[in-house]
Amino acid sequence: MSAGDSSFVSKEKDDVDLSAKETDLSEGEKKGGFGVSDKQLARMMEKDDVHILEKLGGPEGVAKSLKVDPQDGIPGDDADINSRKEIFGSNTYPEKASKGFLVFLWEAFQDVTLFVLMVCAFISLAVGIATEGIESGWYDGAGILVSITLVVMVTAITDYQQSLQFQSLNKEKQKIYINVTRGGRRQKVLIFDLVVGDIVHLSIGDQVPADGVVVESNSLTVDESQMTGESEPKKKGPDEPFLMSGCKIADGGGRMMIVAVGMNTEWGRLMSTLSSDDTEETPLQVRLNSVATMIGKLGLSVAVLVFFILIGKFLYKKNFDFSDWSGGDTLEVVNFFAIAVTIIVVSVPEGLPLAVTLTLAFAMHKMMEQKALVRHLSACETMGSSTTICSDKTGTLTMNEMTVVKAWVSGKVHDDPAGAVKELPKEALEILTEAMCYNTSGDVYVPEGESEPEVSGSPTEAAILKFALAIKTDFKGVRSSGKVLNTEPFSSAKKRMGVIVEKNGKARVHWKGASEIVLGLCDQVTDNQGKPVKLTKEKKDELLKVIEDMAKASLRTIAFGYREVSSPGGDSVPEDKLICQLIVGIKDPPRPGVKNSIKLCHKAGIVVRMVTGDNLTTAQAISKEIGILDQGGEIIEGPKFRELSEDQMRDLVPKLRVMARSSPTDKNLLVKHLRAHGEVVAATGDGTNDAPALHEADIGLAMGIAGTEVAKESADVVILDDNFSTIVNVAKWGRSVYANIQKFVQFQLTVNIVALMLNFISAAITGAAPLTAVQLLWVNLIMDTLGALALATEPPTDELMTQAPVGRHSSLITNIMWRNIFGMAAYQLVVLLVLQFEGRKLLGLGKSDHDTLVLQTVIFNSFVLCQVFNEFNARHTERINIFRNLIGNHVFLGVIAFTVLVQSLLVQVGGFVGQIASTTPLSLKFWAICVGLGFLSMPIAALLKCVPVPRKPMFARSKSARRRDGGSDYHALPGGEQNGGAGSV
Repeated sequence: MSAGDSSFVSKEKDDVDLSAKETDLSEGEKKGGFGVSDKQLARMMEKDDVHILEKLGGPEGVAKSLKVDPQDGIPGDDADINSRKEIFGSNTYPEKASKGFLVFLWEAFQDVTLFVLMVCAFISLAVGIATEGIESGWYDGAGILVSITLVVMVTAITDYQQSLQFQSLNKEKQKIYINVTRGGRRQKVLIFDLVVGDIVHLSIGDQVPADGVVVESNSLTVDESQMTGESEPKKKGPDEPFLMSGCKIADGGGRMMIVAVGMNTEWGRLMSTLSSDDTEETPLQVRLNSVATMIGKLGLSVAVLVFFILIGKFLYKKNFDFSDWSGGDTLEVVNFFAIAVTIIVVSVPEGLPLAVTLTLAFAMHKMMEQKALVRHLSACETMGSSTTICSDKTGTLTMNEMTVVKAWVSGKVHDDPAGAVKELPKEALEILTEAMCYNTSGDVYVPEGESEPEVSGSPTEAAILKFALAIKTDFKGVRSSGKVLNTEPFSSAKKRMGVIVEKNGKARVHWKGASEIVLGLCDQVTDNQGKPVKLTKEKKDELLKVIEDMAKASLRTIAFGYREVSSPGGDSVPEDKLICQLIVGIKDPPRPGVKNSIKLCHKAGIVVRMVTGDNLTTAQAISKEIGILDQGGEIIEGPKFRELSEDQMRDLVPKLRVMARSSPTDKNLLVKHLRAHGEVVAATGDGTNDAPALHEADIGLAMGIAGTEVAKESADVVILDDNFSTIVNVAKWGRSVYANIQKFVQFQLTVNIVALMLNFISAAITGAAPLTAVQLLWVNLIMDTLGALALATEPPTDELMTQAPVGRHSSLITNIMWRNIFGMAAYQLVVLLVLQFEGRKLLGLGKSDHDTLVLQTVIFNSFVLCQVFNEFNARHTERINIFRNLIGNHVFLGVIAFTVLVQSLLVQVGGFVGQIASTTPLSLKFWAICVGLGFLSMPIAALLKCVPVPRKPMFARSKSARRRDGGSDYHALPGGEQNGGAGSV
């Protein structure tokens, strides 16, 4: 359907008559002055029926009934918008009910080991009260129950908070901005704010935001596979005027009028029948789950051994005589079983998956603040491993604020392009303004009064329209003086766009696009009087030199060509025998800070490659200016690149830094070859045709401002400000996620080893466990939830970007981490076992019950304080200065303060708390000893970090874990460290 063509084809159907109920207007519709009911419109869309549309008077009739001007849209004032929402509904869908806090509380209670502990607690209560009386017999059982409640509450609160964060991020993902015309003004509105009657502008890659009818079609083609299952895109026009929400614009462009929104749309009705599953496990979570399972099995084995050792020792003391069995003996056995179960609870590192969730939630929230929306959780991890970024130029590396600063016109190059064009003869100037006003996807809105005109459209379109306004062009006047017969929308493959305009009985075709491409379609050129003359080889060489000179000045060049056409019929726009009238040079300056960001990437072992549609000279000039094309780097044009043989590509790709005149197909080919070389590739894209490259890349990065909805849905991360520096921040956060998980794993495995070995050795030698069930549950809380909170929320440091990327298949636990884990575990075990077996002598304690309780309290207190100080050590796996950037990490400091406070209360309060925790208040002397033993963890950790570790991994990896190129997992950096240290496992 051409612009202004409102004819449509009637499809006769037998069952399309509207019932009286459907045609009756509601009171609201009558009061609002509307002439059509929402039921009529819904029936029309549901039946996909042109006959109903015909009965309503076609698109013009529906527009009139909905009080819509097809050109200027709805009035768009607040009263009008609110009235339409109230009568026809809003463009929103009912949200899936989110889990409440009580659900998380119930899920936390589902842990089998906690349930077994509860049974033990109730048995302990019953037996304890029966044997020791109500006054003191309930302490042990109640202590276990209180500890379980604390663990469950903290777990539920943490999970609930993370759920709220992810819900907030999911809402951000659903925000889509739509181009509409309201009150004659083209503007962007949020998809949820659309109302019935809105005139929506559609272009390639857009998502149809609601149900509607086409009011203008420029080769509009729609992919309806999501709704109908048909893989072949449909052309929309007079005979196919209906558009369904959720479909994608595959080609062309146009305008639609919304007739149904929200749950009244076909998509809304479909959504009401679907349920969704939001669960998504990242590769790192899967790996950590397997680690947790392995450690859990080890813990189960130790727990079973400890239980049988304790039972065996107990029965041996009784000489296996069951005749004098008492309630106290039953209580003892129950306590043994409770200790064994608690060892399982402590050994199973539930904190590992929790740490990943916390880290991802924290990182995603912070990245959102820094203008990066993560659509897939796994992208956070993968970005930390990226070794190369294939970046578009326009808007990502540059400002995307374009201005025409030079022009070739009338046979000369002018530094004052507007002044030169104004001097053109009247006829030549009319042809040029016609080209600028019709051959555009942009628009100009002139507010009432003396306000500056508002220009919309892509930055290139906006630059040309501003140039048109600078030469005093009446945009609306020119547009209304003729008629568009056909259009060829801009495509990144053809790098040009065309239009046929009929005016005063004459038809003229206009093309504009990449200069050398449009120039190649020309056989004439205008002279200094604006008259067409033959384009000789000498003149063409002269123009190519003009284009090259502009390109060397980092200017993007756009050429304009036209010719008269005698028979403008047909679907195509003629693109030969054109007359070259104008070449403009457009300046798009580099973004501030982009050069430093690229330098930072190089420092971090990430190669930045620029993929652009600009010609070779422009691409070379800009890439040198911002530091991408360095010595030894190669540059090539897309058409030449795709013609290379496999061997030539294999040699070129590692050195390639810039690809000019590239198409989305070339970008996809480059990404494939980079991945074949073992690179972890991040690729940017904004167009619909970029979707394959975004899919192919390890991390697809779509542009939030210039990007189409198709590109965004294909991407893992949406860069909301289109800024390259934001991409670098994403890489930094990706590394931070991995580093934080490593810190927590090191901390937790140290506690696991110490707790398991301490209980096992003590049980084997003394027949008693040094830590009670309640104490072990508190330790479990410290190392799981609280430890994850403290270490998983460390913000990224600049140091991360001085290290090489983490190998894609490298193990999580490096040799350096094993050194820290075993070294610190050995220190803590020695300290605690010495206290266990020699503590009475060393601390000057006797054998009374009180002195025994003091010794047990010192062991418990020392153990907990060792973990507190070791949390500081875990902040940096290699750096000796563990206090760097500490003040800014409020979460870490808060967790440490909370842990120390609760530990102090458990030890010093006495009375009921002391009975439950099996502690007694300690003197200042014993507190100094406990703190001193804990503090010694710090210098010992510093000494450990000076111990060299072998480069060869401690544990062999399977061959499948090698990189695709067979290379090592780490890229050596000159003078830099390797992430995770030597010999990663």
